Amino acid sequence: MQDREHLKDPDRLKDPDRLKDPARRHPEKAHRPDNPIQRKPDWIRVKAPVSPAYNETRRLMRELDLTTVCEEAGCPNIGECWAKKHATVMIMGAICTRACAFCNVATGRPFALDPLEPEHVATMVAHTGLQHVVITSVDRDDLEDGGAAHFVRTIEAVRRESPDTTIEILTPDFMRKPGALEKVVEARPDVFNHNLETVPRLYPSIRPGARYFHSLRLLARVKELDPGMFTKSGIMVGLGEDKGEVGQVMDDMRSAEIDFITIGQYLQPTRKHAAIDRFVTPEEFGAYEKSAYAKGFLMVSASPLTRSSHHAGEDFARLRAARQARLAAAAE
Repeated sequence: MQDREHLKDPDRLKDPDRLKDPARRHPEKAHRPDNPIQRKPDWIRVKAPVSPAYNETRRLMRELDLTTVCEEAGCPNIGECWAKKHATVMIMGAICTRACAFCNVATGRPFALDPLEPEHVATMVAHTGLQHVVITSVDRDDLEDGGAAHFVRTIEAVRRESPDTTIEILTPDFMRKPGALEKVVEARPDVFNHNLETVPRLYPSIRPGARYFHSLRLLARVKELDPGMFTKSGIMVGLGEDKGEVGQVMDDMRSAEIDFITIGQYLQPTRKHAAIDRFVTPEEFGAYEKSAYAKGFLMVSASPLTRSSHHAGEDFARLRAARQARLAAAAE
């Protein structure tokens, strides 16, 4: 294994210029050949984040020493979301124990958990007045419970400070962590999200540390534990999958009773990451949306810039309304 000691410099994770240095963020990818980064089509262009509200959100995250997936994953929607003070907090640090080929989050040996982080997240939610918050995390294979207890403490802290705020969590897969999932579901988040990320054929090259059917089973188990909890999952397209494979993933998700599917364009973070196979057109995303609704999903978000937490608050309101409408129709 390559030396990862230099990953233990926390300042490198707060310097946006370091996002351009794959050798420092991703030592496990340094030996890989470069993949050219393709020019984005017009439908994927976004404005640079320059609003005062964006800067205020960034300042608050730094004051509370919070990490956001918006920054660490290089999300293209950060300007839009932060202008509305909608930031997705990434708990348990900024260093992941996995090394997915698509992800820009740093890989290495993580730090110990910050016991004050749950309260800091709760303070952020209360300060911004968020009605719906999304909390995600890095993978923490080094922890006995994969970080499940830390998720629970964070959910509980937000509930104490902002009891009317709905909570959506985007979790790791808790692979080989018996009892971890049950612990998190017992904390009763409003939405349990875990992304399948891609089609099963591409897992060995794109998501080698995970297992497709384990992730699918995780989501099915959430419904077994709490049938009323909303479940959500997403995939990226443009990695080399075909339409039939995407359709099969939709069918698999519905078999697991997943309520909400997100489908977005894969965007290559650096030359060391997986190459983009192609840019999927808006028309194709429209066809995926139509197909997903036909298969029975309560909510579908499918567009080039769709990301798990993009418009999450508005989508949750629509998701809840869609369930109420379906239940009312069934009662007639």
